[in-house]
Amino acid sequence: MSEESYIQSLFAERIGGNNFGKDTKIYKFEKIKRAKRAAKAENPDIELIDMGVGEPDWMADDEVVEILYKEAQKPENRFYADNGIAEFKEAAANYMENVFGVNGLDPKTEVNHSIGSKPALAMLPSAFINPGDITIMTAPGYGVMGTHTEWLGGEVVKLPLLKENNFLPDLSTLTADQKERAKLLYLNYPNNPTGASTTTEFFEEVIEFAKENDIVVVHDAAYAGLVFDDNEPLSFLSVPGAKEVGIEIQSLSKSFNMTGWRMAFVAGNPKVVKAFATVKDNNDSGQFRAIQKAAVYALTHPEITEKTAEKYSRRHEMLAQTLKEIGFDAKKPKGSFYLYVEIPKGTKDGKEFTNAEEFSQFLIKEKLISTVPWDDAGHFVRFSVTFVAEDQEEETRVLEEVKRRLSDIDFVF
Repeated sequence: MSEESYIQSLFAERIGGNNFGKDTKIYKFEKIKRAKRAAKAENPDIELIDMGVGEPDWMADDEVVEILYKEAQKPENRFYADNGIAEFKEAAANYMENVFGVNGLDPKTEVNHSIGSKPALAMLPSAFINPGDITIMTAPGYGVMGTHTEWLGGEVVKLPLLKENNFLPDLSTLTADQKERAKLLYLNYPNNPTGASTTTEFFEEVIEFAKENDIVVVHDAAYAGLVFDDNEPLSFLSVPGAKEVGIEIQSLSKSFNMTGWRMAFVAGNPKVVKAFATVKDNNDSGQFRAIQKAAVYALTHPEITEKTAEKYSRRHEMLAQTLKEIGFDAKKPKGSFYLYVEIPKGTKDGKEFTNAEEFSQFLIKEKLISTVPWDDAGHFVRFSVTFVAEDQEEETRVLEEVKRRLSDIDFVF
């Protein structure tokens, strides 16, 4: 048996140190992938209905694709984009005004592009967090919001998103010490995974909280354009005082069916935007100019998002009704493409579900229906309406099949 390579002793503690790569723990999404593979292998003739997918089922708009094709052929677009091209920043500022009513954003100092929203969420702690500082985020939530704070020697405080509080964090639960050491507050509405939306009143509370405690607010608005039933798109920056305390990260991934294109922007407080640009300069050299120019078209055509939202709204109505008929406490969300429901306690024939992961695995293995479990604050599973269906007839068929498969089980709630 060969001796362990010296490289094993060199890994940084932030990724596991000497134990890096030795952890046998299987993470949630890997468990789901393995369960799906096993279920399909054991039932090759049965369709696996994947309602756990967290990205759009449609492609980007045809015109967006065509512009990328044309712009990619132009020699002037081959250069580094660094902190972004002027056309994209101007389009982003106009988009914020036209869709969200955010007036007066300076595209030169208050907007900067990012290669998707995830890098922006990851980079911002480098501009603010020193050892011992705190980042506040919500749970359940997107892990990258906390990862880099911990890597920088900071601390992450997670506020639970509870059903009884409409899945909004209770800022009053923070201690005096936590508020004193906190520098960043990450929020995300409409929310992944709960599907919850927020209100102007809550954002006003957040702004006041940030001012009182000298905290920078980072609002991840990845789903902000995907709202339903006469609900108007709401931006954090549309609330008076927001630009004084923070920024918003807008993404084209979900609203414009452009997940793989990696295109987003940071907007708001000019000092925070400049700090982000400084960190970004030391991480990447900008997104391909041709992609930015295609994104300009998308941002000037919000009807693309409206059409997508109509589809998700229709699917949400059918899915919520389907789950309610089976016994779940399912309500159509006001935004996003996620429907978040509490799991049953078990079945009348004696099966018990102690957590969401057990229930999710049961659905995959026994019913070939894939969802995503969340056990952070209660026991819930996340259904997504981005399942593949070419038309409304196919949407109906898929959801009728979900109902058929689950209707022969007597769940106990």
